[in-house]
Amino acid sequence: MSALKKLAGDTMIYGVPSIVGRFLNLLLLTPVYTYNFPESEYGILSNLLAYVAFFQVLLTYGMETSYFRFASKSDKPDEIFGTAMAALSSTSLLFVLILTVFSREIAGWAGYPDQHIFIIWMGITVALDAVTAIPFARLRLQQRPIKFAFFKVVNIGINLVLNLFWILLCPRILAVNPDSFVQYLYNPHIGIGYAFLAYLIASVVTLLLFFPDLGIKTMVFSRTVLKSMLNYGWPILVVGIAGMVTLNIDKILIPQLIESGKDPMYELGVYAACGKLAILMTLFIQAFRFSFEPFLFSHYKNEASKKVYSVIMNYFVIFGLLIFIGVIFYMDILKYFIAPSNAGYYEALKIVPWMLMGNLFMGMFYTQSLWYKLTDQTRFGAIFSIIGGIITLIINILFIPKIGYMASAIGFFTSSLIITLISYYYGQKHFPVQYDLKKIGSYFIVAIALYVLAVMIIFNNFIVNYGYRTLLLSIFLLFIWYNEKTDLKRLLPKQLHLD
Repeated sequence: MSALKKLAGDTMIYGVPSIVGRFLNLLLLTPVYTYNFPESEYGILSNLLAYVAFFQVLLTYGMETSYFRFASKSDKPDEIFGTAMAALSSTSLLFVLILTVFSREIAGWAGYPDQHIFIIWMGITVALDAVTAIPFARLRLQQRPIKFAFFKVVNIGINLVLNLFWILLCPRILAVNPDSFVQYLYNPHIGIGYAFLAYLIASVVTLLLFFPDLGIKTMVFSRTVLKSMLNYGWPILVVGIAGMVTLNIDKILIPQLIESGKDPMYELGVYAACGKLAILMTLFIQAFRFSFEPFLFSHYKNEASKKVYSVIMNYFVIFGLLIFIGVIFYMDILKYFIAPSNAGYYEALKIVPWMLMGNLFMGMFYTQSLWYKLTDQTRFGAIFSIIGGIITLIINILFIPKIGYMASAIGFFTSSLIITLISYYYGQKHFPVQYDLKKIGSYFIVAIALYVLAVMIIFNNFIVNYGYRTLLLSIFLLFIWYNEKTDLKRLLPKQLHLD
């Protein structure tokens, strides 16, 4: 139980910056973008960021997980660190050079012929993030969550402040005083491109923060180590690419496949904006993964550890379902963080339940991935992710022309569910963990039943309606307490025990 307490504590610390950052993105940046730019321009931003997500995976090529695996069992962790840093720095530099030379051609092909500078900015940002992935991983392996969180908060803070400065403050200052010094810091023609410039500056500062700890002059590079890390990590790269297909191919395909007569970028804009309401589930999963992966490798000792993994899955599902019903029950309030009430964004709110549940199953898949990582059979992760990517592609290609962006939401859910089930089946053959399927299943049944009650029974009075939904949420919490009170009492401080 002490191990679980530590995992829970580290999850909170590692997750706080990501949770705060993405929550502020929902609370501040998404409204900034959607209140100041039309749906079609927000669609362009979402489209370009989808391409960025693919390159972030390509430029780290599984090296982060490889670093965890080799550094955790090596008596020369500095050699592992130096080798990973040298590899990522070299490939990132090459990527930036190629992107800079061909930026105009790439911008024209992507549909942004007049914004080639955005391509360069985001290319440099992706490269810097790839390089700093290993220093961040070392902080996690060294169990230094406070420093990890501080660097993340600085990055998020700079990005947030610059977005607010350029997109909100500068136009208003110049409208009142055109001769203000701000005229030298702001160009209205850049527009939403300032979002990309803010990302770039934040990434530069993050790298500078790491410089004192990098030890560049004493880094040791080993070809033998690099070969081993690449052999271990290439399936992780495939997993990452396939995962990006599952998570982001929709934002690339919607503009290409949406039925004629509709504005492709408008359709993508409303879809991407409403998808932000599923961000709380994504935040939880990301925070959990930050602490679970190093926890996984450091606590794998014997068969007794499998009991811990089973309990972890149980609580993962509990918190995931709480987020699911919480967002659905209060979506009519949360939606105002997206855009004003007279905007067209709200027509896509129907995708939110599918996106939330798809994210939950994707998180369960990541949690189950322990079996092929611990047994050095990472090829299975590649296979599962490829299957998920293929399912996503097929559903999107076949059904976007027929039902629009709903096909993307349904495709994401279907893909996540199927690969979770497949991973469980093979995991029980190679690394059997006795998950409490009966208890997990009961939580899903109760949560879905309460969700149905919430959407089927709606009161006209706002206060009565949300009082009713709060009551349903309370029922779920009581059901959890009834089933988990023994373990929860061990996790809670003694003064908070409920008898």
